[in-house]
Amino acid sequence: MDIGIDLGTANIMITMGSKGVVFYEPSVVAFNKKSGEITAVGMDAYKMLGKTPEYIAVIRPLSDGVISDYDMAESLIKECIHRVTSRQMLMPRIVMCVPSLITDVESRAVIEAARQAGAQKVYLIEEPVAALLGAGYDISGAKGRMVVDIGGGTTDIAVLSMNGIVVKSSVKLAGNKIDAAIIKYVQSKYRVLIGEKSAENAKITLANVFDPDGSREMSVKGRNLVTGLPAKVKLYDYDIYKAVVDIANELCNEVKNVLEQTPPELAGDIHTEGIILTGGGALIGGLDKLIEKETGVKTFAADDPIRCVARGTGLAFKYMDSLLDGFERISLYGYENN
Repeated sequence: MDIGIDLGTANIMITMGSKGVVFYEPSVVAFNKKSGEITAVGMDAYKMLGKTPEYIAVIRPLSDGVISDYDMAESLIKECIHRVTSRQMLMPRIVMCVPSLITDVESRAVIEAARQAGAQKVYLIEEPVAALLGAGYDISGAKGRMVVDIGGGTTDIAVLSMNGIVVKSSVKLAGNKIDAAIIKYVQSKYRVLIGEKSAENAKITLANVFDPDGSREMSVKGRNLVTGLPAKVKLYDYDIYKAVVDIANELCNEVKNVLEQTPPELAGDIHTEGIILTGGGALIGGLDKLIEKETGVKTFAADDPIRCVARGTGLAFKYMDSLLDGFERISLYGYENN
């Protein structure tokens, strides 16, 4: 019954033992203000975004990689765990994945939410560590490896060697910020307001931050800000490029900053091994080519990058002893049974 949870800003993924990822749905909760009850979580709640009456609030309980609404986050974790355990609440251990620069207060919120969901012991693992483990890399040797994990709320960049994080950075430049940039661009250029889901679909379908040629297109629907009436506009890949290129360039600069702080021997290893991209942002068209051009280091997405962190969180149980010995920031919180 060991459970690994990748509690992401955009999605929550749960692993159970050898079964791998058994739950993968959006990190969204629908709350009925009149009755005080949870109406829906996960995909059911996500489908309600922007479509509910006033008395139902659709909430994302995580913002920029950390818990912003503790009660809703607790409800989300508890309900998702119930789904995968058939409501059997006897759970010896849970490993929770957190951003690499999370504060103690933010860590405590994650731990308490998991504990209230029924965990007897809660372990925390940093996202870059989980990402590399989930991508299938051995991080125990004296060899530098660099990972860029681009999630929904944060991008974690780290260099690891000998079971330790040597250099790391965590920035709030990730999927949600890209979606917001697309909404702002469409609003500014076409005077049409589109929703989060439409922006996300445009990002997935059209985004190319390296060499857009205007050949790809799609239609999005929203509300015309001049007339107030429903409207439809046609977007091209070059539109999305102009909307998000500044964020992509900031991301490249942060990767270069981490490389500049990396010891020369490890930098040589990274030049040989390359930079590994994980998370949903790894699938953004042309991002690997852009980072490679800016850094001069070959860059590539891991296999199934979206699930890397979740898989690594589950694998952490196998490496618990070495990780706890080798990582300062992997914290263990054990609670006595009351």
